[in-house]
Amino acid sequence: MLSSQTQPVLPLHAGLIPKSRPSSVTEVVEQQANGSLRISNVVQPTLTVFRPARPNGTAIIICPGGGYARLAIDHEGYDVARQLTEWGVTAFVLKYRLPDDASQTDKSVVPLLDAQQALRLVRQRATGFGVQPGQVGLMGFSAGGHLAATAGTRFTGATDDTQAGTSLRPDFLVLLYPVISFTDNLTHAGSRNRLLGEKPTTEQIEHFSTELHVTPQTPPAFLIHAQDDAAVDVRNSLRFYEACVQQHVPAEMHLYPRGGHGFGMHNPTTPDQWMDRLRNWLAAGGWLR
Repeated sequence: MLSSQTQPVLPLHAGLIPKSRPSSVTEVVEQQANGSLRISNVVQPTLTVFRPARPNGTAIIICPGGGYARLAIDHEGYDVARQLTEWGVTAFVLKYRLPDDASQTDKSVVPLLDAQQALRLVRQRATGFGVQPGQVGLMGFSAGGHLAATAGTRFTGATDDTQAGTSLRPDFLVLLYPVISFTDNLTHAGSRNRLLGEKPTTEQIEHFSTELHVTPQTPPAFLIHAQDDAAVDVRNSLRFYEACVQQHVPAEMHLYPRGGHGFGMHNPTTPDQWMDRLRNWLAAGGWLR
């Protein structure tokens, strides 16, 4: 896999990083046997910018997965961004902070704070990026899907209340084998434990179960999942889709009988390419021109 070394990397926050505190935590970048990268212990969140030759005005901020313990930054980040630029989409890979008591004052809100700041930054600098402020979507894989879905259902109040004036509502959501629910019978335990600890309260579980917070104002959503996903139960996507139907939120979902978890852009069990489905959905929604 190629890295993002040729792409601009922007600091997410100007000045002090909200909800952070001094610590000895340092970022770890590990290269897998296949050459792909995994990043953990993020203390300096960033946006890596992938600009198309002919921007069409649409932007997608990508939240890689990794169970809120690490970021699968290549196959659920950089590789996807490169494909999106071929469609004219300006893509941003979000290296968000992962929950960590040692370096953060409230680990449960830090990932959402970073996702909201990414939306804010892209919209505030939209002209320079060749982006329309009303065409900014969030894409998330696995735990990154939980982050994207959280941002898509909790945008009325900024996690960082020191800033205001820019909409934090994504214009659409793309959720790939997402963690949606934190309820006992559906959640990915590792993601929940990392974000909330091993003994979350009933109120915390409800607060972070995104299927319970879908409203008519929730952005249109596109979902992909495999039935045999042993890590994140396929019913996570089903519950979010059902909530969208109940609230009259436009949603499209594609389910594969096989594929497992974490397949990125290419489900090896089928010749079908879900990215083709996504491209059709984006075009139908008016986000590709």
